[in-house]
Amino acid sequence: MIAVDTNIVVRLLTRDDESQYNRSRQLFQEQEILIPDSVILETEWVLRFSYRLRPSEVCEAFKNLMGLSNVHLVDKEGMVIVLQWHESGLDFADAFHLAKSQRCSAIYTFDVEFVNKATGLTACEVRQP
Repeated sequence: MIAVDTNIVVRLLTRDDESQYNRSRQLFQEQEILIPDSVILETEWVLRFSYRLRPSEVCEAFKNLMGLSNVHLVDKEGMVIVLQWHESGLDFADAFHLAKSQRCSAIYTFDVEFVNKATGLTACEVRQP
């Protein structure tokens, strides 16, 4: 198994550089791939800011990618929840942080929007200090 960096995933998803896309596609065709959590988080940011993809487009791209039989994640079940929460309006990074905090009783933030949108999603309460 190999791990891939954000730029490999972005090239595969955007096909904005044909040579790098082909090399990325070859890796995904020939290898067992681990996509680290940090790469997923960074890829979402790149797709949103650099490529102006909407949340639904980002989620669709990730679902297709994560559905490949040779693609492995650190926490696939958690990532499914992240995508669901993001599609329902929670910021991707906030959804990611909340999903990774499920062993905690609460996650504290100054972000009022995060508090409001996360209300009732999980037993891990999102609140302000």
